[in-house]
Amino acid sequence: MNRVSSLVLILCACFLSVAWGQQPAAKGSNNWSEFHRTNMMRWNPCEKLLDLHNVRRLGVKWSFATNSYVDSSPAVAKGVVYVGSMDSSVYALNAKTGAKLWSYAAGNSVWSSPAVARGVVYFGSYDSNVYALDAKTGAKLWSYTTGVNDAVYSSPVVADGVVYVGAYFSGMYALNARTGALLWNNPARVYTSSPAIANGVVYVGALDGLHALNASTGAELWSAIDTFVYSSPAVANGVVYVGSQDSIVYALNASTGALLWSYTTGYLVQSSPAVANGVVYVGSGDHNLYALDASTGVKLWSYTTGDVVQSSPAVANGVVYVGSDDLNVYALNASTGALLWRYVTGNAVQGSPAVADGVIYIGSGDTNIYAFGLKKDRR
Repeated sequence: MNRVSSLVLILCACFLSVAWGQQPAAKGSNNWSEFHRTNMMRWNPCEKLLDLHNVRRLGVKWSFATNSYVDSSPAVAKGVVYVGSMDSSVYALNAKTGAKLWSYAAGNSVWSSPAVARGVVYFGSYDSNVYALDAKTGAKLWSYTTGVNDAVYSSPVVADGVVYVGAYFSGMYALNARTGALLWNNPARVYTSSPAIANGVVYVGALDGLHALNASTGAELWSAIDTFVYSSPAVANGVVYVGSQDSIVYALNASTGALLWSYTTGYLVQSSPAVANGVVYVGSGDHNLYALDASTGVKLWSYTTGDVVQSSPAVANGVVYVGSDDLNVYALNASTGALLWRYVTGNAVQGSPAVADGVIYIGSGDTNIYAFGLKKDRR
């Protein structure tokens, strides 16, 4: 695909409700409605308010305190932020003010990142359930119980009226998004990452590698990488990008699983990649965020933080945002890796940012969900 064609697709995604082969987004949408965003790349091409020149003026717009760690990554849709907490609740917050609109108490911790589609919020809980809530009221529409004493920390993906989500012991599930009815379950592996969906294929990490499943039936199409994959794959232009516990970032042919390239970091790669403008961004346990050429795997730059980078980066308008166990949230120049801005929270930042309408939303181990927006110039 040439650059002109890519630009046309991006414009369509932002203004004509075409979401890169996934479910249609709202017209003019700048939402970040699920962990990967609906393009499966953790890249928001619609964000225009924040840029390389003004990101230094970011400050705390608001913060909201839950009762435990916030490792769940927020979803943003139609002016509302949805996020889970290890206090067993999911919260709906006004995106402008942080005011609580509602909360829902699950039976155990919520590490899963919510997905929002067609007025419904979907998430998993350590209580072995997948939940669907009314996005406006928080009322439970349905729940589906996976295996006994299972843990659903996978983040759901919603596509074509189906919710795809993994449970630690009982495998991958496809559920009817409206009713919660089971469509299929593939229990063959211990699936450990959140899935990505593209072109009728589910890509998901497991204790024994990366697997590609038929989205309609759950049948396995191929598998690759003979090691524990905790990182959630990103999919772009026919390539699957994923990190692994062998310290390597992989690029695989999305149709066949054939290895295209690999890059070795200094430690475990649990961060999920973001892909934008021909570059793969991913964190590592060696304290670094890496920028790799998406075609070749050649390192373009790396930025060293003060601790492990389990957070998955987000990219918007030339800036890459990521958290670190060193307590910081970072904004870096996506082309050079230069530090543009950072903010120190009260604990490790293992959750991943969402970027929408000029605001960065991210949770911290200090129990807070933060919203960072531009501070007005003082003249």
